[in-house]
Amino acid sequence: MLLETLINKATQLDDITVAVAVAEDEEVIGAVIEALNRNLANFILFGDNEKINMILNLNDKDQQKSNKSLTIVHAESNTMAAELAVKAVSTKEATVLMKGNIPTSDLLKAVLNKEYGLRTGNVLSHVAVFEVPEYNRFIIVTDAGMNISPNLEQKAQIIRNAAAIARAIGIEYPKVAPIAAVEVVNPAMQATIDAASLTIMNKRGQITGCIIDGPLALDNAVSALAAEHKGIHSEVAGRADILLVPAIEVGNVLYKSFIYFAKAKVGAVIAGAKAPIVLTSRADSAESKLYSLALAICSVTK
Repeated sequence: MLLETLINKATQLDDITVAVAVAEDEEVIGAVIEALNRNLANFILFGDNEKINMILNLNDKDQQKSNKSLTIVHAESNTMAAELAVKAVSTKEATVLMKGNIPTSDLLKAVLNKEYGLRTGNVLSHVAVFEVPEYNRFIIVTDAGMNISPNLEQKAQIIRNAAAIARAIGIEYPKVAPIAAVEVVNPAMQATIDAASLTIMNKRGQITGCIIDGPLALDNAVSALAAEHKGIHSEVAGRADILLVPAIEVGNVLYKSFIYFAKAKVGAVIAGAKAPIVLTSRADSAESKLYSLALAICSVTK
């Protein structure tokens, strides 16, 4: 399993601590327990001490031993828990931030705080790494969860974020396909214009560390046979590692189609901040949260 390799890689990294904001959630605690059992990282759980301990006791019946530590820090409110978790990462007490049972907007408010937050000046973007059955390599989708309708410069930064994640998991020179409905530039379709512009920016050295070619429709991006049938010849066509979607609706539908129709497994992070952020949906399983943790840990830069 491809995503299992990320867990194996993450266990080899030292001094990783994850700060969890509002940790009183069964799926989150389930992922934390599994991560501890597999020696993935140390954890600091911020939130309601009584509720966290209750969920821990209910879920950790086997009491498996780990050489990693677990600390609980009581917080009187969700706002305080988010603030304390972000501050822990900002002061390097922790290396990864993880969302618990808190609305995304509330956590991001703390992340973007000018005094103690995790701003870098870069665009924050959602990067999802999929393991699709019968597909022998990772496929990365961005941005399915943060930027609603990014402009050209934001798309360039989203690519840089995704390419950095790709390199962190072993894809040294990722191939990027800006996705559109067609493979040719159509002045009436902004996605095709942006895709062509990003391709030129890459060729001129404005976006480095990857190779970009577009516009490409989804079939031509991931299927060499489809690209051949349409007479498309490039280093990216049929072999894309990263699918850059034109808007959040496209990314959201593609993400959920992979999960519900293709039965794909996924790990996802928010990139572009001072540290990786595990920001999964409440509907995501403990397994997805575990893979997201492993992805975030592999993405830590020191």
